[in-house]
Amino acid sequence: MIRFRKNGWMVILFLILFLAAFPNQIFSKTIKTSKTPKASQKAKTTQKTETSQATPTTSGSLQCDAQSAVLMDGLTGQVLYEQNPGLRISPASFVKVMTLYVVYDAIRAGQLKTDDMVTVSEKAWRMQGSKMFIKVGERVKVEDLMKGVAIASGNDACIALAEHLSGSEETFVSKMNEKAKLLGLKDSQFKNSHGMPAEDQYTTAMDMAVLSKRYIEDHPEALVLHSTVEFEYNGIRQGNRNTLLQKNIGVDGLKTGHVEESGYHLATTAKRDGQRMIAVVMGCDKVRKRAPEAQKLLEYGFKNFSTVEAVKKGATFGPVKVKRGKLKEVILTAAEDGRVTVAKGKENLVSTVPQLPQFIVAPIQKGQVVAKALIQNEGKLTKEVNLLASLNVEKSLIPPWPILVGIGCGLAIIIVLGFWWFRRPPTKRL
Repeated sequence: MIRFRKNGWMVILFLILFLAAFPNQIFSKTIKTSKTPKASQKAKTTQKTETSQATPTTSGSLQCDAQSAVLMDGLTGQVLYEQNPGLRISPASFVKVMTLYVVYDAIRAGQLKTDDMVTVSEKAWRMQGSKMFIKVGERVKVEDLMKGVAIASGNDACIALAEHLSGSEETFVSKMNEKAKLLGLKDSQFKNSHGMPAEDQYTTAMDMAVLSKRYIEDHPEALVLHSTVEFEYNGIRQGNRNTLLQKNIGVDGLKTGHVEESGYHLATTAKRDGQRMIAVVMGCDKVRKRAPEAQKLLEYGFKNFSTVEAVKKGATFGPVKVKRGKLKEVILTAAEDGRVTVAKGKENLVSTVPQLPQFIVAPIQKGQVVAKALIQNEGKLTKEVNLLASLNVEKSLIPPWPILVGIGCGLAIIIVLGFWWFRRPPTKRL
């Protein structure tokens, strides 16, 4: 009987020690999230790309007089119209968009300043094609060279910038191709910084639409240059070849292009009432066609589609309860804007479904992704927006109540057993 009591006491003591050593495994709970709608569960298995396809309303009657064309919502990346979008064509001065992209990146990284002075090389001076007419040995501001590229489409300015930034045009072009890979341009390859014909230099209307969207997003200040209608340097005044800038239809960029082998190109963008459209036409057989064809695409986009902002960056959700933290709850904020393109008249079919956990366990870092907001169009998942913790929440030094109860019960049992042990009757010896 005495041995049984000792063994029972040892088992109880072992259980108490186990509870004290591993409280998390006993008392912690798995975070439960709200049920995902069936439509969103199915959509998760579908790979989403930045150039997701929207269903045009009347595209059957829309034809573009060009070899290739793409219309894209400049805010969502949804493609609203396409015609031979993957056809590889010599890019001509479309190359200059990537040239300026790399230059703007360098300025943002502190590698270049707009007031830096660039010495014009003989290679830049001798460059053929469109020029801003810089002279060999002349010292020119980076800002003026950028204007010469964006407005006057100066090939000489491209080489001067490339050599100044990278030491040689060849090294600069390698940066252009690296940037193209980072942006996901699968059908573009650059051989020079200006766009004059070169073997194996090509792009597509789809790649140009993606490039234009990313360029505007990363460097919106570039539109100040691209929307300027004329530029004067060394007493020579040149007009911007994008004639849509003068029509007061919201156009504020972007770039024209032309070489004999591929025809006339235009990548243009316009903004109206919170919407931005990007139209790319490539391979028009006459210069007078490219602007009207691009305008036709822009008008089609603005008249038939709406860009709905379902979630605004920084919008708040919650609060969500916090367990084991110094704060009891935390507010979540949207990491980015959540927009979707829909046909006109269907704006009310867009909904936002936040998926919030029942609770979050501390510690929590500010900016930590802890939930998602699902944006749905007609019940189908279109986009997911990450929801971030709005502040830091440190772990509380006071254990949660289940652990405190367990410790309290354990101490009570130890005290009772100790009291019993010392008050037990003495064992009779035979």
